[in-house]
Amino acid sequence: MKTHIVLVPGFWLGAWAWDAVLPHLQRPDTHVTALTLPGLESVDSPRNTVTLDSHVSSIVDAVSRSDERTILVVHSGAGASGYAATDRVPDQIARIVYVDSGPMPDGTALRPDLAEDAIEVPLPPWAELEADGSSIEGLDDDALTAFRDRAVPEPAGAARDQIVLTDPRRYSVPTTVVCSSYPSDVIKQMADGGFPIAVELAKLPVTYVDLPTGHWPMWSRPKELAETILDAADA
Repeated sequence: MKTHIVLVPGFWLGAWAWDAVLPHLQRPDTHVTALTLPGLESVDSPRNTVTLDSHVSSIVDAVSRSDERTILVVHSGAGASGYAATDRVPDQIARIVYVDSGPMPDGTALRPDLAEDAIEVPLPPWAELEADGSSIEGLDDDALTAFRDRAVPEPAGAARDQIVLTDPRRYSVPTTVVCSSYPSDVIKQMADGGFPIAVELAKLPVTYVDLPTGHWPMWSRPKELAETILDAADA
């Protein structure tokens, strides 16, 4: 039986973000789907009606479209919608892999500071991203230029909405956390210390993997990230 690997990129990105990773995931026993979440298809896509539920439903649809064993891989801000997907269809996800990301507690939001009338969140300057903890280590000028040229504003609703979780079976979904911006020891301390951004990890069956680089390892270390994903799939 094949393993279905579903790849979900973070803020401002589409399926194209995984292009450098895809060739390294191709095996006779794998079937790979890279997603572009609603509102992120192009700069001209409507974003005013996109919600967090829109993103969660898109992931659930991709998972449910196949009866193969599914590994869900989520990067950065997609951790919230990915975790909500494990809450909706816990029996259909064999493992979730968080790439420099993690699950969020019920009732929290990625960007609760956004105004109610905000429609989108443009890609910020690099210095602002780094100040917020999103390191651009490993990305040269060409990579940064390509990122900014292809980036699509994030739908504000998906970032502003609170995550809703109801099924405790999500706590049984095997979990891998790929630690790039911060080492695993730091993430473990945050989880054990009850920090909101990591508190859910303390409740999950987690395997931590260190892949030191910046916040976008799919570009800075694509082969190593693919190997980590395949190791998680084989676990």
